[in-house]
Amino acid sequence: MKAKAATLKGLKILYLALHMIVMAFPLYWIVVTSLKPKREIFKLPITYWPSTFTLDNFNRIFTVSKFQVYIMNSLFVSIVSAICVIFISILCAYVMARFTFRGHKQIMLAFFLTQMLPGFISLAPLYLMMSKMGLTNTRLSLIILYTTMSIAFSTIMLRGFFQRIPSSLEEAAMIDGCSRISSLFRIIIPVMLPGIASTFIFAFVQNWNELFMAVMFIDTNSLKTLPVGMNSFVLKFDIDWGSMSAGTVISVIPTIIMFAFAQRYIVEGLTQGAEKG
Repeated sequence: MKAKAATLKGLKILYLALHMIVMAFPLYWIVVTSLKPKREIFKLPITYWPSTFTLDNFNRIFTVSKFQVYIMNSLFVSIVSAICVIFISILCAYVMARFTFRGHKQIMLAFFLTQMLPGFISLAPLYLMMSKMGLTNTRLSLIILYTTMSIAFSTIMLRGFFQRIPSSLEEAAMIDGCSRISSLFRIIIPVMLPGIASTFIFAFVQNWNELFMAVMFIDTNSLKTLPVGMNSFVLKFDIDWGSMSAGTVISVIPTIIMFAFAQRYIVEGLTQGAEKG
């Protein structure tokens, strides 16, 4: 029995190691490509380790293109829209978790159904609406679009966190003189900070990586976000893989930092959201 258990444990470790290698290899290859000279990227046979390390690809994206401008635009749009998503979704999720009213189930069903619809089917009416309001080719248009795109799923996530927190906490606060809104912001929200952190990171990463809407609504080079700026490395007859890889390496740094600092909150938040109190 001990030998069988040891064999099973070894197989699990081997499977996890292989799985980690498969998942990490694309990131490794992007990093290696970003450090290769242009002549070596397409050199045959393929080399899995650069014979000569260079930072030319990183220098090129900051000198030839406005890469630093793209980063600042993406940070601004992603952070502001994620904050708006959190504020609106907290209020929506609180109502959906604490109150029962006519159409309650239909609204939740509508939230779920919106996750099944591809975003491009709403492109024409959204573009027409933004044009009539004079918001095309502005960062405000992306903030509005990204906020509306993330509210439904964020509400679903936060509703699970609210359901786990007993309503007796609010009742006790209201007995002590708090209003319902005051009890929400002073008692409930501090308790569910891990869930809020998880939802914020979800909204930020989704907005940070979004390309389709940004390409359609932004034309000015100084207003482009990072995915749109990186799309410019795809030329008519060629792809600048060195610059593309260098830009990808830089683009994942903010998300890695965010996940590193908020890892404890993410794990705790996802665990809480999987339970119902």
